[in-house]
Amino acid sequence: MLIKKLQQHMRLSGYSPRTIKSYTYCIGKIYKHFKKQLNTVSENEFKTYMDGLIEKGFSPYTVNQYHSAFKLVITKIYNKPFYISFPYQKRHHKIPIVLSRKEIEKILSSITNTKQKIMISLSYGSGLRVSEAINLKVGDIDLSELTIHIKNAKGGKDRISILPKALINGLKSLIKEKERGAYVFESERGGKLSARTAQVIFSKALKKSLIQKSATFHSLRHSFATHLLENGVDIRYVQELLGHANIRTTQVYTKVTNPKLKNIKSPLS
Repeated sequence: MLIKKLQQHMRLSGYSPRTIKSYTYCIGKIYKHFKKQLNTVSENEFKTYMDGLIEKGFSPYTVNQYHSAFKLVITKIYNKPFYISFPYQKRHHKIPIVLSRKEIEKILSSITNTKQKIMISLSYGSGLRVSEAINLKVGDIDLSELTIHIKNAKGGKDRISILPKALINGLKSLIKEKERGAYVFESERGGKLSARTAQVIFSKALKKSLIQKSATFHSLRHSFATHLLENGVDIRYVQELLGHANIRTTQVYTKVTNPKLKNIKSPLS
């Protein structure tokens, strides 16, 4: 009943299916551990449990999810004030893995399947997440305006992104005779392509191009942002194209692309 109430509350509150799944998993684990009503868990018991997660090597992101899920249950399902003074874990900010323009060219050149090549090209050229690429529908593309309407992206937000002119002809052929509600990148059996399949397509292309970086599909989005900044595009526009709510999230790319830093030569020449 607790899980069902939590899921219902989250759906009604507009949480994404992914977050609902994550919170459900966390609460299931917490309940299995304590085997009693969660509003009877003491502050010391909860802190000991959370400390155990940290000792097991759980990431700060995962620990914070357990914390947030438990707090949501206490405050929204049991309707009680949150009585535990447990700090959120500090997350380590890593510099994103970015592919150079030449590396992007190598990856694209290694893909022989036309549909797959367009998907990877568009994901880089428009800054798409893998979920956004596989959910893209014919009606979301405006070839005349060179824009893409990305619907219900992360956080349930819509945004508009740019569409590379170089992909017009390829996209025209790909979506020809398709209904507006059809997926642009359908699976071989019809219907939506899975995120896993899209990630495997990228991984195979990366391996085939002999690039040693531990890049992922998401590196295409990182590369999109970095290359725009290198081209002199204002960071506020990049923020809007990526759909970041906070400019600080976009600013991480300034650590990757720093022209002044790149012009400094090592004393070992």
